[in-house]
Amino acid sequence: MKIKPINAGLLPLLASIGLKEFQKFPTDIFSPISTEYYELFILGLIGVTGVFYLLSVFVKGFREYWGERAPLAAAAVLLVVVWDYYTSKTARLPMPYFPGPERVINVFIEDTETLTRSALSSLKLIVGGFLLGSLAGIVCGSLLGWSKRAAYWLSPVVRILGPVPATAWIPVCLLVFPNAFTASVFLVSLAVWFPVTLMTASAIYNVPKAYYEAAALLGTSQRGQFFRVAVPHALPTIFVGQFMGVGASFLVLITAEMVGASSGLGWYIVWAIGWAAYAKVYATLIISAVIFSGFIKLLFLFRDKLMGWQPSFVKW
Repeated sequence: MKIKPINAGLLPLLASIGLKEFQKFPTDIFSPISTEYYELFILGLIGVTGVFYLLSVFVKGFREYWGERAPLAAAAVLLVVVWDYYTSKTARLPMPYFPGPERVINVFIEDTETLTRSALSSLKLIVGGFLLGSLAGIVCGSLLGWSKRAAYWLSPVVRILGPVPATAWIPVCLLVFPNAFTASVFLVSLAVWFPVTLMTASAIYNVPKAYYEAAALLGTSQRGQFFRVAVPHALPTIFVGQFMGVGASFLVLITAEMVGASSGLGWYIVWAIGWAAYAKVYATLIISAVIFSGFIKLLFLFRDKLMGWQPSFVKW
């Protein structure tokens, strides 16, 4: 049975109130910890879901938006209840490897400065590496797909360097580059470069010849055929390569920071594990998920803006 949007909008509020009531159950006596910030978080959750519900009641445009997302939001709140039950309330999952939600919330408040600095460092690295890798991949792929002479010289380089995992280059990069940051940027750009190069070359090469002939009949030069026919036709495939590359770049980023960096989210995870502070590890994973998901969302928005003539079937 389908739930009406106005009723579905109430579910997160009820789940949040349930989480507040669940907090009244006693906590595991062997690992007491302050729950002040966690209780404030729950009160904030009740406030936000309450405001959203009122908006869904009185604002028709918001009703459909919140009604569609409310069941997922309620499920997320219930997941916190389950997490709390198996960790803080009953200690069925072993400590310190599985801390309760109140410990993770405490990390966000008490270690804000270090987390912010680490997140900004990773963000600079991923943005710089992605832009460099995308640019290099588009240029290299365009040359491969457009010019047979360029393909003759570039193909061996792509075939040798591309299949090697970017993380395998970490020892070499730490020796060649002056610091860990530039080495990490290179590794991220290398992870992005290969899929973008392959997809761009394939798309440019497979442009139907009839398109070029039609453009030539209209008096379009060779340069115009490249920029007005080949590149627009290849854009959807180029973005596929970028989405493939961005996933690989996240893996390389965290791995590179774990090995040689002195800042960043990967470095913070290694440092926290060294102190058995697993609450900090989980807090970092949550921040990483938000940053990486936001990065992909921005890429989707840019893709939809640039290619308004071809709506995307995949929503992020």
